[in-house]
Amino acid sequence: MEPIEYSSEVKDLLKFDREHLWHPYANISDPITVYPVASANGCKITLDSTTPAENTVVEAMSSWWCVIHGYNNPELNRAMFDQIGEVSHVMFGGLTHRPAIDLGQKIIKILDHTKLQKVFLADSGSAAVEVAMKMALQYEFSISNGESNKSKFLTIRNGFHGDTFGAMSVSDPVNCKHSIYKNNVAKNIFVKAPTVITTLPTSDICLENPDLFAETTKWNEGDFSEFKQAIEQEGDQICAVILEPLLQGAGGIRLYHPQFLIEARKICNEYEIPFIMDEVATGFGRTGEIFAFKHCEKYQKLLGVSAANMVDVFPDIICIGKGLTGGYMTLSAVVTTPEIATGLSSPNGPTGGYFMHGPTFMGNPLACSVADKSLEILLRGEWKTQVSNIEHQLFKELYVDITKDEELMAHIVDNVRVCGAVGVVQLKDTIDIPWFQQQFIARNVYIRPFRNLCYIMPPFVISKKELEQVTNAIKEVLKLCLSRKIEDVKI
Repeated sequence: MEPIEYSSEVKDLLKFDREHLWHPYANISDPITVYPVASANGCKITLDSTTPAENTVVEAMSSWWCVIHGYNNPELNRAMFDQIGEVSHVMFGGLTHRPAIDLGQKIIKILDHTKLQKVFLADSGSAAVEVAMKMALQYEFSISNGESNKSKFLTIRNGFHGDTFGAMSVSDPVNCKHSIYKNNVAKNIFVKAPTVITTLPTSDICLENPDLFAETTKWNEGDFSEFKQAIEQEGDQICAVILEPLLQGAGGIRLYHPQFLIEARKICNEYEIPFIMDEVATGFGRTGEIFAFKHCEKYQKLLGVSAANMVDVFPDIICIGKGLTGGYMTLSAVVTTPEIATGLSSPNGPTGGYFMHGPTFMGNPLACSVADKSLEILLRGEWKTQVSNIEHQLFKELYVDITKDEELMAHIVDNVRVCGAVGVVQLKDTIDIPWFQQQFIARNVYIRPFRNLCYIMPPFVISKKELEQVTNAIKEVLKLCLSRKIEDVKI
């Protein structure tokens, strides 16, 4: 494979980048190869290279799952251009503005649950989790007049909630990238993560192929026993439960059964424990429902549960982000119930009812304006067809094609998972990330694997032809992995 060629100017820029700029989860003393971007449009990124064959690549990651409407979207561009002419930023302390109010109205509308009414605008996904945790702690402290011992959070292993210290304290202490900080974060309660399933029982592909997925989407009752035991034994210490609903993201792209979430909601109700759902990664249609927790109602209907017996699965506090602005700006939101908001706002509480969190860029008008337009696009409902089409294509071109390849399944691939606009190929061995990325770039595709996972979460606007280019590249690279492994065995 020939190296990508760059102009002398771009070479100088890359030299500075390599010597001075930190990239996410990277070693600045021994940085991996990065690819300079000149422009982006739709689902494609144009690299700032002089190698025409590798100049434009299909971007299959939605820039870490947020560019759901594609790059350079005309509607989102216009929303930002118009807002810049009015006011790009003004403090939210003592002032307000139409973009924040319009966005708040749309957030409540798209969540579509009578309990979710109070909106806090934050900076990022990690910040949203911090805000949610502070809400839960202040709520408990306020309603108990400062006498409660409930200060721990209960969560499941393999979770990931962000890079800040509060978020790290509820991310898996062993399997996540933050284990070195384990002695510097609050000690919370972790229980066994539920069994990984191939797809959700509510997904289109499962409903259309029930026999194929009958075994790999079963509910395992034993999955909830440790969670239940922790609440029964340590409930007097737990101020809130926090989970990524149905799809654990950076902790392994792990799908789990809706019944787990149903059981979690039931026991939270029983013990009056607030339930935080981190939908930063799963929200805005990624799993096939507008929010992942919505699958629980659909699942109960599939089981024929009567309206009277149906469990209303909802978060007491929800964190949303990523697709909120369509990837244009950093913004997140935390939405809670009137009960939580009223409790933590008690004038008898330790702060006199004030919630002590207020970032400088809270409610930034520019970010709010583009988020408002992003939600307007989602509320039209086109995402449903887009995500369904992606799911069906991933099922055929990844799940079926790879799982029927006996050699790949015997030597390279552990399993394949598909749900909504998420495709995961889990390998048996850890991935050589630089090599994989080079191979994908050579095939005009950008995919960022991690650990033993080659996964994609493409923009919803990806075309059938573009997605086919991505899936073909994955299969070709896996075949190349197989050839390399066979050669290594011979040596």
